[in-house]
Amino acid sequence: MRVLSIQSHVAYGHVGNSAAVFPLQRLGHEVWPVLTVNFSNHTGYGAWRGPLIAAEDVAAVITGIGERGAFASCDAVLSGYQGSPEIADVIVDAVVQVKAANPAATYTCDPVMGNATSGCFVNPAIPPKYRSTVIPVADVLTPNQFELGFITDRESLSGASSLEDILAAADEVRGLGPATVLVTSVVRAGAPEDVIEMIAVTGDGAWLVATPRLPMKANGSGDITAALFTAHLDDTASPAGALARTASSVFAVLKATLDSGERELRLVAAQDAIASPDCEFVVERVR
Repeated sequence: MRVLSIQSHVAYGHVGNSAAVFPLQRLGHEVWPVLTVNFSNHTGYGAWRGPLIAAEDVAAVITGIGERGAFASCDAVLSGYQGSPEIADVIVDAVVQVKAANPAATYTCDPVMGNATSGCFVNPAIPPKYRSTVIPVADVLTPNQFELGFITDRESLSGASSLEDILAAADEVRGLGPATVLVTSVVRAGAPEDVIEMIAVTGDGAWLVATPRLPMKANGSGDITAALFTAHLDDTASPAGALARTASSVFAVLKATLDSGERELRLVAAQDAIASPDCEFVVERVR
């Protein structure tokens, strides 16, 4: 698979393309990274250096890739943190160009906006652009539960929620365009407190997987999840299979990070689990 990945970049640590590119390459995929920011480190440190990349410069890089005739062989577009609302239009234009050259190509949007702990941490103009411009052209959407609630105006999803409410919100989002919705960081009412869940929802059903909840905060875990789910869904054509593989690899990366005592994800240390996931967690069909 060949992936056009339009995301942020950090020199130190692993978020955005700095989290997505290596796992995709370790699975044997070709990745064309396009940067929306070029920061020294992720913003969770409270201080960072480096520029937001202007939308016209991001567009110029994408145009240059297209001029090489690459879009006809592009299998997927992947986007994450956008940096500015203008980037949304650049991403949508890239998706249109890629799909014109290869109608079989898919677009995975990770709508990075915030989380239940921090709230919405992006430019306030970005969420409306997701709803009006980006989500309608996405084939796969990978929000965390908080972002799913933000997109659908369901404030209750910022806390423990029923499976029915989560599925209803996912169906609402699917009605906007995406065929597949992967909800991450699920906090389901009635679930054991020592697990965290993900739910994949399509028109054919819904599947849930639970992994142990680790005592850590891991910047970049959502970026890895979106990248791996995109790759595994393309490879298996099975939401359940993609969910099992993704959950296994992401948990292995997080566990390696926790065991190391380091703050940044241990992608290289856990690369074997990325390349050959054990699929040790049971995926349950819930609809």
